[in-house]
Amino acid sequence: MLSRRNKLWLAATAILGSAAAVAVVARKPPAPLRTAALVDLDQYLGRWYEIARLPNRFEKGMTHVTAEYRRDADGGIEVINTGQRDGKVKTATGHATVADAASNAKLEVSFFWPFEGNYWILELDPDYRWALVGEPSREYLWILSREPRLSPEVVKNLVARARMDGFAVEQLIYTKQ
Repeated sequence: MLSRRNKLWLAATAILGSAAAVAVVARKPPAPLRTAALVDLDQYLGRWYEIARLPNRFEKGMTHVTAEYRRDADGGIEVINTGQRDGKVKTATGHATVADAASNAKLEVSFFWPFEGNYWILELDPDYRWALVGEPSREYLWILSREPRLSPEVVKNLVARARMDGFAVEQLIYTKQ
């Protein structure tokens, strides 16, 4: 016969085991991430202001963040990210290559060789005034604009799109510009 203590232990183990099983079954892999249909990279080049981002280690505490995209000598894209932290300007320069030539919406960016990251243009204004950028793991997300400010309505719509795509938009950091 089991003691009261052993019965409680067995019951707790069964409950925890059942909860873990339900969590594993309920967790679905994220749906494929939809990107912009077609990106004219020459039109995408230039300066973009960061309006919002998901937290990440390399931008921790950054304000006044911009990204500058320009063609480099080998036909790829040079990426120059600039921001301020503790009153000092910080710059990181990387290199982007097209990963999907059919749409140009999927890029691979490297700031430290040999490491590359996905940079997918998820949504893009027809006039290239704003962009929603993310990647398949949903760990990184940016709302970018050609101007330091973006209309609240556009931001609201982009956040809604990101939420539907499974991004943790409740964690968004709105960048001081």
